[in-house]
Amino acid sequence: MIEWVETAGGKGQTGAMGKKTLLLSVFSGVLLFLSFPKFDLSVLVWFSLVPFFFALQKKNLGEAFWIGLVTGLAYNIGILYWVSSVVVQYGYLPFYLGIFIMLLLALYLSLYVSLFSAGIVYFKKRGFPVILVAPVLWSCLEYVKSHLLTGFPWENLAYSLHDMIPFIQIIDISGVYGLTFVIVLVNCVLYDLITMTIETRKRIVWEFSIVAVTLILIFSYGVYRLDQIEHAMTGKKSDNVTIVQGNIDQTLKWNNKYQHDTLEIYRNLSLANVKSGTHLIVWPETAAPFFFQNIDDKHRFVINIAKEARAYLLFGSPSYRTENSMNYFSNSAYIISPAGSVMGRYDKMHLVPYGEYVPLRKVFFFLEKLVVGVGDFRSGEKLTPLVMDGKKIGVLICYEGIFPEISRRYHTMGVSLLVNITNDAWFGISSAPYQHLTMTAFRAVENRRYIIRAANTGISALIKPTGEIISRTGLFERTILDGTITYLNQGTFYAGYGDIFIYMCFITIAMIGLISLKRRSVDD
Repeated sequence: MIEWVETAGGKGQTGAMGKKTLLLSVFSGVLLFLSFPKFDLSVLVWFSLVPFFFALQKKNLGEAFWIGLVTGLAYNIGILYWVSSVVVQYGYLPFYLGIFIMLLLALYLSLYVSLFSAGIVYFKKRGFPVILVAPVLWSCLEYVKSHLLTGFPWENLAYSLHDMIPFIQIIDISGVYGLTFVIVLVNCVLYDLITMTIETRKRIVWEFSIVAVTLILIFSYGVYRLDQIEHAMTGKKSDNVTIVQGNIDQTLKWNNKYQHDTLEIYRNLSLANVKSGTHLIVWPETAAPFFFQNIDDKHRFVINIAKEARAYLLFGSPSYRTENSMNYFSNSAYIISPAGSVMGRYDKMHLVPYGEYVPLRKVFFFLEKLVVGVGDFRSGEKLTPLVMDGKKIGVLICYEGIFPEISRRYHTMGVSLLVNITNDAWFGISSAPYQHLTMTAFRAVENRRYIIRAANTGISALIKPTGEIISRTGLFERTILDGTITYLNQGTFYAGYGDIFIYMCFITIAMIGLISLKRRSVDD
């Protein structure tokens, strides 16, 4: 287990954070954010917490909390720096306020790292091995972060491994939190190896051996599942699909004068390969920037595209419903049959806070402008699969692609295909479009379904049930992406039983907490 060096009398070192501690804390945060897109140095995540553990040596609870905050800020600012430019450019806020909002979000997320660092120091002082506590505690805090206050699971630790395809197959059992657990566990063992003494050598060799075997088993399972999934897709029904990336400038998207030009762009792209036998054409979120539900010339124009292409057309458009003389708007997806019939509509359930609606308006009144570009939406009433040839399609609109529980609910409803439609134009050429895409790919593994992803300005992609992104577009290009999808109806443990792994983690940490209350701190 990790050996913490105590000062004389068992007391932690007090006083201001030293330069060495500060550098170690920041260095750990930097290693963490470099593990994610678009830096994509994913190998770093396996030892990114080691400097952090060194920084915690000789520290008390208060110091541990601040060390966690520093590490968390370096980590989260590196991940979320793009938030400031989004709220300034599209929320029409002053630059200084954009920086403040980004820092406020980073500070909130960093509190979870602070709780983690304080927690492992607290439990260590009560005799619990950190190698037992740290993986469980980080995983539990990550789950809380992903659900509290509507949840923000953006770039949870496991997502750094998106390009290590054999390793991520395990999430069809454990979910992403199981992979997070393993990452933290490896960091603990590496720290132990570095600080190993003659007295601790035998124990640490055993730790290393057990973790090495665990990694080998995870990798072997991944290789086995990859081969199994490939065989399962052989002979299954397939369809040709076309993903349309209109690349409509965000400053023009909601301009009424540009609506006809937008539709012409989508029509020309959609019909470019009409002879290729495309069965399904997918446009991005709000590709039709008007109320498609109104039967007018624009509505008929879209209907005729499906007829001309002789294909199903799935696309995004805002919608509204009137209650008590008030209009309430939704971010919706429609599907049209080759005969021109509207086959269904899904209204987005999980809205983006301060992007599609403003919670706590009286407190955060200065954020009202953030919804100007897309409207102030109301969430849909229920999850509604769209139907094509008797097959159910689960639509994930934008932000919904990063929430495992939404895709899992679709799985339990019998969907054969997942479609993610989004508008990532807000993010520019930052890391965000890459982050958003790679997180969505994990939904394919959890549910063993193909994912079609259509993004207004990119990155559009076709993702296999193994999580492999088999084709993608570039950013800010007007193009189409043709491909073939296979309908795979395999179940998974995760889809059937959900986050059993993380519930076990919560039970474990609760038991440790109860036992710790009966133990005296080594400082007492």
